Amino acid sequence: MRRAAVFLAMAALAAAPAGAQSVAERLNDYPTEARADYVFACMAANGQTREMLRKCSCSVDHVAAILPYDDYVEAETVLSMQQVGGERMSIFRTTQMAKNYVAALRRAQAEAEILCF
Repeated sequence: MRRAAVFLAMAALAAAPAGAQSVAERLNDYPTEARADYVFACMAANGQTREMLRKCSCSVDHVAAILPYDDYVEAETVLSMQQVGGERMSIFRTTQMAKNYVAALRRAQAEAEILCF
């Protein structure tokens, strides 16, 4: 009986870090480079000050908490492709899927702006 209790306790301790790690990974799934790009673009649009660095860093953290990284990449890709002219690129401007990705990013950014700026 005692052996079983010790085994269960050890199993619980071994499982705890793995579960905590997956939560941490889920909450921090944006690569550093993507976060830095976001902050650089935000500062380019809002000013190159220390205060803007803080606000833009806050903003990307809130966007990352709301929007999974894969959805962020999809939205950024759609926005990038919308800048390209031509008939072939109209799919990125007219399809509902493209509009949904951009809308989700815009909502996350709006919430982050309210909280951080």
